[in-house]
Amino acid sequence: MNDEATQWRRFAALLPPCDAARFMDCWDIGEQEAGLDQLVAGLLKHQVPISETVRAEIAVAAEVWGMRTALAPGLGRCLDDHQEDSRLRVIEHADTVPLPESSVATDTALAGLLVVPWIACTRCGQVLARAHNQEPWGDLSYLARHYVLFVPGQSMSTALFAPDSAWGALRELRMSCVQG
Repeated sequence: MNDEATQWRRFAALLPPCDAARFMDCWDIGEQEAGLDQLVAGLLKHQVPISETVRAEIAVAAEVWGMRTALAPGLGRCLDDHQEDSRLRVIEHADTVPLPESSVATDTALAGLLVVPWIACTRCGQVLARAHNQEPWGDLSYLARHYVLFVPGQSMSTALFAPDSAWGALRELRMSCVQG
């Protein structure tokens, strides 16, 4: 991905022209949250099949714009295009169990956080996860404190990313698999 505007245009290309124009209008006026809502609604309405890689990219965009929780159910219902070579897979929320930081990394930056698997690479097995605080009432914090790349079963993180680095973490997941 070159930049967010380029990614936004790639998403627009998935939609029929009228919906794509409305989606791009949202970008132009700074209403990215509404645009992402329109994107997922349009994919569902027009039954547009998407690859798991595109689903992961939309999930990251939704995370960046604070829409992950709201859009995850609809995004999960989008049709799969069944591409055999799709490298990324969004891990369904129902399938996730937060992991204690000690099972993922020895890095003290994750101390006391719960790590929620989010996007997996189907080739190398690495997982991109969100690390959250656990709130006093038991829920996870709304925003991730870190993003972490790890290989399940190994207690050493591949990389740790700041809370504003969701795209960078996804890029690293892709690049580390290519290099590995």
